[in-house]
Amino acid sequence: MRVDKFTSRLQMALAEAQSLALAKDHQYIEPVHLLYAMLTNDDGSVKPLLTKVGAQVGRLQADVKELLDAAPQVSGSSEGEVHVSQELARLFNVADKMANQRGDSYISTDVFLLALVSSGKDMTAKLLKAAGVSEKALQQAIDSIRGGESVNDPNAESKREALDKYAVDLTQLAEDGKLDPVIGRDEEVRRSVQILQRRRKNNPVLMSRALVKRRLSKGWPSALSPVKCPTV
Repeated sequence: MRVDKFTSRLQMALAEAQSLALAKDHQYIEPVHLLYAMLTNDDGSVKPLLTKVGAQVGRLQADVKELLDAAPQVSGSSEGEVHVSQELARLFNVADKMANQRGDSYISTDVFLLALVSSGKDMTAKLLKAAGVSEKALQQAIDSIRGGESVNDPNAESKREALDKYAVDLTQLAEDGKLDPVIGRDEEVRRSVQILQRRRKNNPVLMSRALVKRRLSKGWPSALSPVKCPTV
């Protein structure tokens, strides 16, 4: 498997897994090493993804660490030499196939996790399922987080994580009923939505006081929900 087909996040996780296997005198890099590397990366997308499917992330991380500590050690091996195990190589191939089916140009951490849950044969996959991670739920969570986008950039995961970290999805809040209603600006919201929906000669510029702009920006997601969206 070519590492240059991995996203930067997956490459970083694999490098961390390699360091972990070397530090513990393990002969091969196994799925458990890679999963632990992804779970301990607070800036990655795996922990939020597992939380979204309702997994007990804290318990899972503890169980994975216990499995890692129980792995047999090999003494006398050449320093600095550790290779990907057959099981991990097989899972990379499964993930590659899944990525192609999704229209991705790179294998991402979420797709590798999906391959591990759906096709894993060792204890690592069993721990994920015991923590409440199912293939169907994980697939739905990936689709929801991606929003229909494919991974065609090795830095796609990092960019998506930055957006999730520093921005607020007002449309999702409106769909979940968590956005406070905008009072007294119904006509402005309705008119601005009609302008935004124009299919020709549409290059609008919103010019108003900052307070009005904030109210309109919060009013649009509610107005564009499936129930209230006006007919074009």
